Amino acid sequence: MATKRRGAAALAAAKRGRREARAELCAALGDAALRERAGAAWARGERLQQGTARPGPRGAAPARYGTAWRGSPPLTDSLSLADAVLLEPAPFRHCVIPGFLAGSAFAEALRDELLGLDFRGRRNDLLSLQQSEELGASPEPHIAALRHALCEEFQVWLSAVTQIELEPTIDISCAKYEYTDVLLCHDDELEGRRIAFILYLVPPWEKSDGGTLDLYSTDEHFQPQQITKSLVPSWNTLVFFEVSPVSFHQVSEVLSQKCRLSVSGWFHGPSVARPARHIEAPLARSPHIPYDHEILYEWINQVYLDLDSQAQIQEEFEERSEILLKDFLKKEKYQLLCEALENKEIQWSSRGPANKRLYEAAEEDSLPDTLKKFLQLLRSEALFLLLSNFTGLKLHFLAPSDEDEDAGEGQAADASGHSSPKPEQEETEQPANGNSHQPHQPESTPEAQDGETQSSSGTPVCAGELRRWTHGHYTLVHDSQATEFALDLLFFCGCEDWDPEYGGFTSYIAKGEDEELLTVNPEDNCLALVYRDKETMKFVKYINHRSLARLNKHPNKTGFWDFSFVYYE
Repeated sequence: MATKRRGAAALAAAKRGRREARAELCAALGDAALRERAGAAWARGERLQQGTARPGPRGAAPARYGTAWRGSPPLTDSLSLADAVLLEPAPFRHCVIPGFLAGSAFAEALRDELLGLDFRGRRNDLLSLQQSEELGASPEPHIAALRHALCEEFQVWLSAVTQIELEPTIDISCAKYEYTDVLLCHDDELEGRRIAFILYLVPPWEKSDGGTLDLYSTDEHFQPQQITKSLVPSWNTLVFFEVSPVSFHQVSEVLSQKCRLSVSGWFHGPSVARPARHIEAPLARSPHIPYDHEILYEWINQVYLDLDSQAQIQEEFEERSEILLKDFLKKEKYQLLCEALENKEIQWSSRGPANKRLYEAAEEDSLPDTLKKFLQLLRSEALFLLLSNFTGLKLHFLAPSDEDEDAGEGQAADASGHSSPKPEQEETEQPANGNSHQPHQPESTPEAQDGETQSSSGTPVCAGELRRWTHGHYTLVHDSQATEFALDLLFFCGCEDWDPEYGGFTSYIAKGEDEELLTVNPEDNCLALVYRDKETMKFVKYINHRSLARLNKHPNKTGFWDFSFVYYE
């Protein structure tokens, strides 16, 4: 009995704590100091009378609202927030409420409770941060009081202001962003999400600290175009925005040692129809170009042209579906390649959109002859045959097929093109790439919808480009990314002293999973070959601020280059 009484007493004490915290929050939410801090934000122009105003068209002046959320009872007109709130229409509907919790004691106690939670690190293509568990049932009194106020008083006010029917429940969690943490461009759209919110509980913060909430404009295809607004986190400030097909935003990388602490989540409501996703033009694929084995002897380390070495490589590749070939090029050729990559005449174009990728690709017409010749090597008939010998894939008609091997008729073709099997008749159907335009990144650009048919029944083809990687660059896994059987080739240059902590590595994951199957780190004069199936996706990890430390050793090295090609049987 004594144990039960003690348990009941503890429960009663916890309830009293929550009631006291809730009362403290209610007082904080209704404090007139909020109006004093934020009222100047719309001191110009007439104020609306009671009632709500719908937002104007995109680009119109911000709408001001007379329906105020006034906290918990007692409600008095003097506590109205109407004079403090400004709903901005561009680039999409959003609002900033400074001094959201007017009582500093409550905000500080809330921060302390949040910092006492258990956080787990989250790392994938899109983000790097620490996140708490869902706070929907958190017993801490100040967290519970905040959740109660958001679900009741604030939800009613928010629904009236935005003219969106909202449910009285929310998703809510806490996030910590520390040095180099980031959340890349996305739109937040999931079934039922209508309003996103973030409450900042940060130390004094400057734009130079990073961690800004960046809002993107969109183009005619509803794709993110450019950052048009950056909101700097501020203590006790709440930001909310409407979730829509154009609500693209990011949390920029944290560049200081400060902790960016926030409570965030979503209000839910009836789902809205979204426009069909824009399908980008596929990256052009082409069959090999007619260069014989002499081009291999000109460029490639003799070790890799030995048939016994090729047989060993193939055995390892068939077991693991990946291999890294070090010192792949002759040293003198690799040195010439690196020197050519420094050429100031090369024109580099940024590749987007930001919800899929951000890096630079070379315009091939601007490349010096050395780089053009290396690209010819990667597209050459001789290399197609060499890759067949490395991998066992049928990338050339001289390469033995699975049927040949099953019948015991196959043997490796040498680099000169000699082989015992009879050449199979080549298919004449070419891949549909006539309407493609400038190259895009292979792993992030959806292929033509019939790409699998092309690669399985047509002539072996390839697609690729020369890319430059530096701080802030990345690629993302995304919904429209096509998957099919393919051989990825990556060749790296300019990677001296590159640390995996910088990012820039290529990760392979199973579709729908975060766990990495394979990581390919940039390494000088190395050729990486990876065979992937329909259930395998890949991305290049965001290159973070730590990468700039490399400038201490290499003042002219801001990043690295890779030649990224994909080969299809």
